[in-house]
Amino acid sequence: MSALYPALAGVVAYLIGSLSFAVIVSRVMGLNDPRTYGSKNPGATNVLRSGSKKAAIATLLLDAAKGWLPVALVHWFGKPYGLEAGTLALVGLGAFLGHLYPVFFRFQGGKGVATALGVLLGLDWVLGLATAATWLIMAFFFRYSSLASLAAAVFAPVYYIFGDGLAWTMEGPILFAVSVMALLLIYRHAENIGRLARGTESKIGQKKKDGVADKA
Repeated sequence: MSALYPALAGVVAYLIGSLSFAVIVSRVMGLNDPRTYGSKNPGATNVLRSGSKKAAIATLLLDAAKGWLPVALVHWFGKPYGLEAGTLALVGLGAFLGHLYPVFFRFQGGKGVATALGVLLGLDWVLGLATAATWLIMAFFFRYSSLASLAAAVFAPVYYIFGDGLAWTMEGPILFAVSVMALLLIYRHAENIGRLARGTESKIGQKKKDGVADKA
């Protein structure tokens, strides 16, 4: 049974992550499917292009919550079942991969920034807040959501490594999970990296730049 519980936890986390709240919230609020306009990315940034800030905020919070919840549940209730660092890493990755490749939505998911942040907050609130602060600082000064996301992705595993002995005890499986999420976030932003290099990436709140639709 010892191997069964982590596997079940990972599957449940993936299924929770597969709830594409950009699509769900848009349907509930009578908005167009975010996969049909803008970047066609089912995430809070694209939902904002619908003109509904409430829908975008709800999407952001729910996408973060679905990353946080599985990790928090293992923290709270996992020890009696032998669920510790390895399972925390597994459920965090499971929820994140569910967002990227949701089984309920033909495996067409978002880029995972909010869900990754939720996972980090579940692992340790200091780690999550440090990563969120990085995003906010970069977004404030440079006005590029994609650049802020890339910076946060790069720094998340760095924060985890340097926080060892200060805010937490570093665990190999968790470092692996955080690093994989960072690499996948960078991979999912490949097109944005190209536009940043060409100077054609749209800034936060800007719908188009040089006639190119914003695909953040």
